[in-house]
Amino acid sequence: MNAHTTSYRAWDSRGNTRHMLLAALMMALIAVFSQLAIPMPLVPINLALLAVYLTGFILPRRWALIAIGAYLFMGALGLPVFSGLRGGPTALFGPTGGYLLGYFLATAVIALLAHRADSLVKRFLLCLLALLACYVPGTLWLALLTGRTIPQVLPLAVYPFIPGDLVKCALAALLAPRLSGLAG
Repeated sequence: MNAHTTSYRAWDSRGNTRHMLLAALMMALIAVFSQLAIPMPLVPINLALLAVYLTGFILPRRWALIAIGAYLFMGALGLPVFSGLRGGPTALFGPTGGYLLGYFLATAVIALLAHRADSLVKRFLLCLLALLACYVPGTLWLALLTGRTIPQVLPLAVYPFIPGDLVKCALAALLAPRLSGLAG
């Protein structure tokens, strides 16, 4: 055994390799789920929030934030990871930009509080809180960008999403304990 092997084992004994691979998998899952979309006039309906929630539940806090941050960074660089295979600054600062920021906030909310969500109901409520963390910046940004008022934006960018987002919250609440063992 040499010094390199010893230092690698010490580094990996904390599960860093597993967490890094799982973070990459979650980034890919968010990108794929972003493409599973129903086009809407301003903001598409997609499954990305389900993957965002699971990222917060499954990964340790630091790795969850790295995963969502790297996803947003890849999109900002122009890789087609956002809904509709979009990427680049125009996608990041376009109509969905506030919701993309909301993905980061939603991941942070879940990653910070997941240890307290020890029941199905608590996990569901935590997802609702994370959903709010996504809706608020997204709706505010969309209103600012389009010159509309919040009441004008809600029927376009919030109300149509609520039923599906409640289903995503329920799925994440159900799946999280079954998948949490992946992070070790």
